[in-house]
Parts: sequence; structure tokens; C-alpha cells
Amino acid sequence: MALIVLEGIDGSGKSTQLRHLCAHMDTLGRDYTRLVFPQYDKPSSALLRMYLNGAFGSDPGAVGAHAASTFFAVDRYASYKTVWGEAYAAGGTILTDRYVSSNAVHQGSKLFGAEREVFFRWLDEFEHGLMELPRPDIVLYMDVPIEIALENVRTRRAETGAAADIHEAGEAYLRACAETAKDAAAFYGWRFVRCAAGGKMRPEQEIHQEILGIIKTAGLI
Repeated sequence: MALIVLEGIDGSGKSTQLRHLCAHMDTLGRDYTRLVFPQYDKPSSALLRMYLNGAFGSDPGAVGAHAASTFFAVDRYASYKTVWGEAYAAGGTILTDRYVSSNAVHQGSKLFGAEREVFFRWLDEFEHGLMELPRPDIVLYMDVPIEIALENVRTRRAETGAAADIHEAGEAYLRACAETAKDAAAFYGWRFVRCAAGGKMRPEQEIHQEILGIIKTAGLI
């Protein structure tokens, strides 16, 4: 069994790289389960949708790190119990865009200094210990300079017409998340994938091949 997580701030290319990874698995004829969190179309995401849509305050800081984390954790728990838990227990490969690591990045950004590390420990015990969600075999963090990520988000919104949620709307918040990710990666042992060079995104296939190399070296596919 393998649980492989692609993590990163908005505009980092997680969705694109998950698509490439799934296509690779299809080419190999390998079975896998594809996940994307949050599950916006499921009842389990009700509270996190209210939070992201500003029902509890237009600033992410209006809801504390621990309370907000529970909204996203419940959505993951529901998914684990109803969608992929049996496949994982049977030895399946799980590929996911975001996971527990997203709480570390987004909610950890609300805390500073020693409080942030205390939160990281609490989050691990809460989601992996008390809620019994499997720990990932590897977390690949899509590292993109904030200016490029913001431009990618703006381009996506222009193309889709989607409104920004409270996480996406604040540049200062996204910058804080990018900085928090460095602390989280060091604490949890994530692997960084540098997705930009020379002030622009690297080619998709180049990033994909690097991701494949890391995963193969780890013996996960």
C-alpha cells in the first residue's frame, strides 16, 4: 500500500501534477484511487465551505487554527471511511491532492514561534492518532515563489470565473502559508519539489519526471 500526497499553496500546480501522475499509472495499468481535498461536493465539507466562504469572518484568522483544522479533518475522515479506506487497507495506492498537510500549511500560518511547532504535534496526534487517518508514505511539496503562485491563481480565476475564497483572497495570508510550509516540511520530513526557475514555472513534464523519480526511488510505485 502507498499513500502519496501532493501539497502546496494555491497556484502551485498540484492539480496538474496529480493529473500527470494518474495518467502515468493508467499507462502502467496500475490500480489506484485519486483523491482531491476538500470534497466540496460532499456533505462532510459543509463547515469548511462556510468557513472558506466567509460565514465565520472574512479573514482566515477569525477562526483559530485548531477549530478550522477540525472542519477539514472531518471531511478527510468521511472520505477515508466511505471512499478509500478499504482500498488502502487492501494494499492499494492512493494519490491525493492535499491531505492532513494542508492543515499544517494553512492553519499553522496562524501561529508563530514555539506555538507553531506545538500545533504541528497536535495536528499529527489529532488526525493520525485520534481520528486514525493513515500517515502518508510521502508528501511532495510543490514549491513555487509566491508571486508566480498568485499570478497562476489570478489566471485560473479569469479563465473559470470562480470567486476567491478567504484563503485565496489575501496575499499576505498566502505569503504566510508559503513560509509556514518551510517549517512544516522540516518538522514532518516532506520532500520539496522546486516548480519554478528563472522567474517562471518549469515545464509540466519536467516537474512530472522529477516527481516520478522521487516516488520510484522511494519504492512507492
